[in-house]
Amino acid sequence: MVIRPQQLAIEAYDYPLPDERIAKFPLQQRDASQLLVYREGEIDRTIFRSLPDYLPANSLLVRNNTRVVQARLIFFKETGARIELFCLEPFSPSDYALMFQQTGSCEWIGLIGNAKKWKEGVLTRSFEIDGRRFTLKASRISSQGMSHVLRFEWDASITFASLLEIVGELPIPPYLNRDAQPSDKETYQTVYAKIEGSVAAPTAGLHFTDSVLAGLHVKGMEWVDVTLHVGAGTFQPVKSAVMLDHEMHTESIAVSRAVIQRLLTHDASIIAVGTTSVRTLESLYFLGKQLLLDEAACNFHVHQWMPYENTQFNPSPQEALKALLDYLDRNGLNELHAATQILIAPGYTFRLVDGLITNFHQPRSTLLLLIAAFVGADWRRIYDYALQNNFRFLSYGDSSLLLPKNK
Repeated sequence: MVIRPQQLAIEAYDYPLPDERIAKFPLQQRDASQLLVYREGEIDRTIFRSLPDYLPANSLLVRNNTRVVQARLIFFKETGARIELFCLEPFSPSDYALMFQQTGSCEWIGLIGNAKKWKEGVLTRSFEIDGRRFTLKASRISSQGMSHVLRFEWDASITFASLLEIVGELPIPPYLNRDAQPSDKETYQTVYAKIEGSVAAPTAGLHFTDSVLAGLHVKGMEWVDVTLHVGAGTFQPVKSAVMLDHEMHTESIAVSRAVIQRLLTHDASIIAVGTTSVRTLESLYFLGKQLLLDEAACNFHVHQWMPYENTQFNPSPQEALKALLDYLDRNGLNELHAATQILIAPGYTFRLVDGLITNFHQPRSTLLLLIAAFVGADWRRIYDYALQNNFRFLSYGDSSLLLPKNK
């Protein structure tokens, strides 16, 4: 039977998740978390630090090196009303790297908490550097639905990245139901986080330690980095009855020419560390396909239904990656920048990913749909096993290694 993702009913991807099974804090040792191993239909359990022993020989791991920024800014009006501004996406300048180097002013697309208390005017708050007082101002430029263009101005001679480090708060997931703690600044970052821009961590990577990476190296395995800046939409529940009525959020990706070349030449298993790495890798295929179909019409944006369109033309993954390399070479570029809304759900055919390391995801979420697409109906066996064997769920929870048949 052909599965049409547009017609999937989200209620079929539900399961009971008691609040006590949601990990509110991480373990003291990252790699001491439990690891569920699903291999060709069989389920086993171990500890994450044993991961190198369970991966296929010569695996190439693909990690997301994005870094979570302290994107939540709190202001108080003279009335005492608390206004929370949540920076989601750079607006002016629109480039992440340029944005974080801005001094004096910048504009972001963001959300406003308690917006009904801020109808107009400028919000201000003071902050201190080396004993001197400075001021940060925020104003609303425009609004569309729940999103707003927010302008920030500050009188200190520092970059916006430095400003966020001083006045911003880490946007930990809402389902933790707690305030951010000082410890989250370290524990809610992967040990290989590098490129600033996410408002949520690529949580599968939180289990890695330098010791685990050394163990992979000893086993002769490699890893490469891609960048997908995780947006708040990753927590957006699917509220529509069928997926056709759900709009996926857009996220920014960046992949170097060297990584694309390595993906093209690697002849063993490609293991994605986290769903964000899956989304990046699989988006590469469709970006290459766009170039092969009509380079002039390619806008380097993978919309959510693209994988299920133009199914008569199916270039190989090698052909798609080669098209990307040729494009970069023709244009003298060392890095591919694009946007993706890709929706990976049952009915999807994986092109690049052979295995997946991932945490346990929320019921009725697009992330759970991705898992169901990857392992088929066994997703429920996997989650039942995790629930029955005291695995910890969601961002600070335990992990799984998924190695399906025929991948």
